[in-house]
Amino acid sequence: MRAMLPFPDISPEIFSVTLFGMEFALRWYALAYIVGILLGWRLAAAAARNSRLWKNEQPVMKAAQVEDLLFYVILGVILGGRLGYVLFYQPAFYISNPLRILQLWEGGMSFHGGAIGVIVAFFYYTKRNGLPLISTGDMVALGLAPGLFLGRVANFINAELWGRPTDVPWGVAFPTEAAQYCPDVVGICARHPSQLYEALLEGLVLGLLLVWLAWRRGALKTPGVIAGTFLAGYGIARFVVEFFRQPDAQFITDGNPLGLAWQMGGFGLTMGQILCLPMIAAGAYLIARARRLS
Repeated sequence: MRAMLPFPDISPEIFSVTLFGMEFALRWYALAYIVGILLGWRLAAAAARNSRLWKNEQPVMKAAQVEDLLFYVILGVILGGRLGYVLFYQPAFYISNPLRILQLWEGGMSFHGGAIGVIVAFFYYTKRNGLPLISTGDMVALGLAPGLFLGRVANFINAELWGRPTDVPWGVAFPTEAAQYCPDVVGICARHPSQLYEALLEGLVLGLLLVWLAWRRGALKTPGVIAGTFLAGYGIARFVVEFFRQPDAQFITDGNPLGLAWQMGGFGLTMGQILCLPMIAAGAYLIARARRLS
């Protein structure tokens, strides 16, 4: 019998209450967003208050401005994440069912869409307040990792976005019917806990790297290093994890069991990998630009 780990007995809901005949629940996923945003805000505010981290000891923003920017970041994450999921992953379904776009409680958020939403939000905020664009991007990037870490852990608790079937001893037997549909596996199907791979790489490792660069290496004194490291680091981490992550069902067919969104000459990429390429390129450009101007 193959070694595997049972899925932990954790409910996606922390608690629920019934008011006026309607049930309201606090889910781990919602809590992850809330706590992740608060931690990111506190991290960015701490950097803004520490003048020694910045060139000429002049922080790019005041702590109060970080609070103002938080509103626009939240809006960008929610609107961009949802619209990104609709456009990148299930456009045909949502064109046929436009009202379902508003039903956020059903799930369906794209990190890449959320990233675009955040970029648009801080473009607007910096232009409106006359702040330097790239240094503001460094501030935003510094605070993103906690939310990524907690969000991926919440994905694991929700038993969603699991990985491909595997026989590694740390494979997890996710309980959902979809996760247990593995045509080539006899018996219980274990899958890569790819959500935890992402939490480790995109959240913990990348987050610690950014904090180390900012507080120990003075990276905030060179505009673009933090933002570039985040973009390239996330893109590389997600690109690698995509080899272990189960692709979205709409990309899987009998002739395309790996769910590749693009194929040519025996080589292919998933949609997640395609969306990571411009992130890696943009991150590499920002780092190279920062080094050239430093």
